Formats: sequence, C-alpha cells, structure tokens
Amino acid sequence: MDKKVLFAIATVILLGAAYGAYTFWQNSHPAPEIVQSKNIPPPPAPVASQAVEIAPPALPPLPQLAKSDSFVLDALANVLGNESLMKLFHAEQIIRNIVVTVDNLPRQRVPVKSLPFNPPSGHFLTVGAEDHLTTSPKNASRYAGYVSLTDAVDPKQLVGLYVRLYPLFQQSYAELGYPNNSFNDRLNEALDDLLDTPDIKEPIKLVQPKFFYQYADAETEALSMGEKIMLRLGSKNMKTVKNKLGEIKQELAQHATELK
Repeated sequence: MDKKVLFAIATVILLGAAYGAYTFWQNSHPAPEIVQSKNIPPPPAPVASQAVEIAPPALPPLPQLAKSDSFVLDALANVLGNESLMKLFHAEQIIRNIVVTVDNLPRQRVPVKSLPFNPPSGHFLTVGAEDHLTTSPKNASRYAGYVSLTDAVDPKQLVGLYVRLYPLFQQSYAELGYPNNSFNDRLNEALDDLLDTPDIKEPIKLVQPKFFYQYADAETEALSMGEKIMLRLGSKNMKTVKNKLGEIKQELAQHATELK
C-alpha cells in the first residue's frame, strides 16, 4: 500500500479517536452555553500533512556492449579501489572475455587469448625430472597478485556491479551462441566446478610427455581447466580463493530473481 495512503488513514484514525474522547468528556462535563458572534469566522479546517518522498537519483544508462570497456574498468576500479590490481586486467573486450572464460572454465580448455587477465609472469615452476617431477612449492608465489585481487573483493559490491551490468553479460553470452540460455546459470555452474576442486596433497606429481606438463594421476589430469587452475594456485591460495568464491555464490543467490 502507498505510504501516503497509510499516512492519511492513520491521520483520520487519530483525529477520530481524539474527537470521540472529546465528545465523551463533554457529555460527562456539560459546559455553559456560549453564544458565538455571527461575525467571527469559524477556524480553518486542519490540513493533514503528507510525508515527502525523495526519489533516489537515476542511474546512468548502460553503454553499448561494444563501447563498454571504459565504463566497466571505471566500475571495477571503484569496487577494487586498488590501481596496482587493476593492472592485471586486459583493457579490451572485458565483458566478452569474462563471458568466454566463465563458459569454458568447466571444460578441458580455456582460450588463452580470451582470458580477462594478463598471464602471470615467469614460467610454471617444477622440481625434479622424469619419474620424480613434481610441482614446485615456489610456484604459488606467481599467483599472489591474482589471489590478492580475489581477496580484496567485497562480495556485495562485486555482485551489485554484476547485477547492474548483467544485460551486457547476457547479450555477450547470446552472441557467443547461447541466445536461449542464461549466463547467470552458467556462472553458477562454473563456481560450483571451482569449489569442487579436490584438495590434493602437495607436491603433485607431474609428467611431460611432449611440450606441456600434465598431472601424472589420470583422475587429476581429467579435471576441468578451472579446477587445474585452482590446483596451480597452491593449497593455501586455493583455500583463500574458495572462501571468497563461496561468499560470492551466496550473494548471487540473494539476487536470483533479478537475474532471471
């Protein structure tokens, strides 16, 4: 019900109650008759005041998807509040790169050119050779900036920005080849996949059949690309990222209706 209507009803009820109490008192204590001069005008009728509602300022319209990069970068900078972390982002086709990456994380391959971040510096670090090849404990330090980026995010602010930009994400997902699918559904699938990454005791044994390293264990090698990325972070970093992803997923659930 409109607040103005409620206020008017409450005013009428209060006035009615006051009038009833006054009438009861007057009947119990009759006052002497007073003759009122006809020349004296009656007092003006009371005017019920109304609550003043101030509308919040309108948000600026979203830019076109093809021209959204500077808008998105500025919005991310407000959420992160850290210029050094912002340098990890690619400055072009941000929405599209995020959509392509999210869509591919639960798969076996993620197009490197579509990653929304600059790759970590240096090379993947290992220890040993041949049958004793394992991941290096020093390898986790290569991902320190990305973990700091994740840890610095306020889930409420990030999801609020995502909800604001969601029409652009959905448009990009439709242009990717899914006009009848929900990008938000795919995002939740990707989050579930990342959160399901097994906690494998380190160091993890590797093999190098050709040019690239693979996990020696067949089940580990069969994990999705998103889960393999999580393993590369190292167990300590992975725990930090999982905690934040869990908070983001919970916050997304609060906006499920808006993201239909």
